[in-house]
Amino acid sequence: MKICVQKLLFICFFFFLASCSNYNKIPYFQDLDHSKISNTVINNYAPIKIQPGDLLGITISGNKEGMAAFNINEPPPTSPLFGYRVNSDGEIKLPLIGTVKAAELTTEELKAKLLVSLAEWVKGGDIEVRIINFKISVIGDVLRPNEYIVQNDRINILQALALAGDLNITAKRENLLLIREENGTRHYYPVNLTSKKLFALPYYYLQNNDVLVVEPDRKKYDQVDTKGYRDATLVLSALSVLGLLVSAVLATRK
Repeated sequence: MKICVQKLLFICFFFFLASCSNYNKIPYFQDLDHSKISNTVINNYAPIKIQPGDLLGITISGNKEGMAAFNINEPPPTSPLFGYRVNSDGEIKLPLIGTVKAAELTTEELKAKLLVSLAEWVKGGDIEVRIINFKISVIGDVLRPNEYIVQNDRINILQALALAGDLNITAKRENLLLIREENGTRHYYPVNLTSKKLFALPYYYLQNNDVLVVEPDRKKYDQVDTKGYRDATLVLSALSVLGLLVSAVLATRK
């Protein structure tokens, strides 16, 4: 009987350790001291550069006669997107001044370039340039997997996950994947949310069309595959009962 009790205590202790081990995988930034204030210099942010395929909204304030020809950043009722499309050569075609090279420039750099080219029409006004179709996708084990339109040109990995409602409890926090297409090459970047090293990653700030993939833990599959989960539970239960019976038999022989 004493051996049976010891067996039960051992099983309970084993499941307790397993539950603690699973929890240790959940908290974010485990190597960051949450009990005190700390500071880190941001040196990995770089403004997004315009790429072929981007849709630019350009708004000009200044000479009223020239403004109407440019300000087409707002979509008309019949079109979901309306603006200046950057062609495969990285150029846009504007009224009055014609073709302008836009690719590999930031929106601020393009703005400065247009202020010079359109000085005659702006005359003390201003120009606003933004990427209308800037979007990122978050898929996998999150609350709301989806494609999200970004209203400005600065968004990081954590903000993208917040848009998707954060990771589910069954998601792997140390094994995310960022997919980025750049200059004709598709890149795959690992992301670990359990370490503060995340903030220093050169790809912490996202670019247009980035895809963030959140991998589910085995528990997610078990929740969906109820038959497999049920079979595994029955096997574990049978083994536990068998162990108890063997222990009881051995105890009666002593």
